[in-house]
Amino acid sequence: MAAPMTIDDVAALALGLPGVTEGTRWRKRTWFVGGAGFAWERPLSKADLNRLGDQPAPRGLVVALRVANLEEKEVLMLEPPAGFFDIAHFSGYPAVLVELNSVEPALFKAALVEAWYSCAPPELAATGPGRPRNSRR
Repeated sequence: MAAPMTIDDVAALALGLPGVTEGTRWRKRTWFVGGAGFAWERPLSKADLNRLGDQPAPRGLVVALRVANLEEKEVLMLEPPAGFFDIAHFSGYPAVLVELNSVEPALFKAALVEAWYSCAPPELAATGPGRPRNSRR
């Protein structure tokens, strides 16, 4: 596996997408398109960690990514790729969490592009980047 991704790697990928701006939401770095946050830093709280139960806690930085809808999230979480996970706090919310230490960079980039598409205004999405042919989404 390649070197673990950093939050600066996430920023570079996100800001390379059309119409993206970086700001903060809940005092965490967040990337927006069309005014909607599609990716953001999401450290786990003590309550989140307690609710993980037998699931191992992330070993590093965590980023949340929007998904198109709850059905897409459900399908993705049936057999989540390495690094992808969910927590009780996100139940009923169209987003997944990604542990940067564990995810393959190419898969993360594909998921980030899909997150961008889930929030991009239609006129911007029509001119957006191509979707990788081998993405899980």
